[in-house]
Amino acid sequence: MRHARVMGLAGLAVLAVGAVAFAQTTVVPVPDNAPVETAPLDINLAKTTWGDAKAGQTKAAACAACHGADGNPSDPQYPRLAGQSERYIAQQLALFASGERNTGMAAVMAPFAQTLNAQDMRDVGAYFATQKSGAGLADDSLVADGPYQGMKFYEVGQQLYRNGDAKRGVPACMACHGPTGAGNPGPAYPHIGGQMQDYTVRRLTEYKAGTTTLKDPAHFNIMAQVAGPLTEQEIQALASYLQGLHARADDLAAAKAGGK
Repeated sequence: MRHARVMGLAGLAVLAVGAVAFAQTTVVPVPDNAPVETAPLDINLAKTTWGDAKAGQTKAAACAACHGADGNPSDPQYPRLAGQSERYIAQQLALFASGERNTGMAAVMAPFAQTLNAQDMRDVGAYFATQKSGAGLADDSLVADGPYQGMKFYEVGQQLYRNGDAKRGVPACMACHGPTGAGNPGPAYPHIGGQMQDYTVRRLTEYKAGTTTLKDPAHFNIMAQVAGPLTEQEIQALASYLQGLHARADDLAAAKAGGK
């Protein structure tokens, strides 16, 4: 199978379980205490200031095991964080910490997120926002059957990303995420260009299922409407296209020139 480039990390917390040794044959009854009360998590992002990327680099050290030191993972099951907006990362960390986001690898992410306060989350987000996002490869093999027979696999995703499908009420993904998948940091629409295919498939499948425990499901509901009509083949193709999506060479050159 040929592969071609198209235009265009969940943080790992290692949980150690302590072993308790009981004395020989003596059985000590465990008291039936009331549930332990804990202080509420300080995750009010509205009370924070802009993140400090330098401080965030230190706080993000635990993320490297899964997402890579710079936010570009080597394992496809973990999302790419490099180039993601500060606000989006902070929001997602807050959702993991509170337990509102509890699907996928949330059980791994929650213990890590719960060690951070709201400002820490902004700082971690700021660090990854300054890192350069990489990209992978998109599948350019031919679709053998079905409604897209004869098209290259990534072209199915490209068509949906750029144009959507008006007949089924599927909007163009680029309307919110931009032509190169850079996202929109204002409403916290995520950077999805170059995102790992396996991760994108998992997230789109969750959106397609249409159920969430988020207290504010506005963004989830938007994506649920988008992903709902998509077939498994279309989700795979769209994820493949996004994996290979990256900024154009001339865009990068212009950005570099502008930074001089």
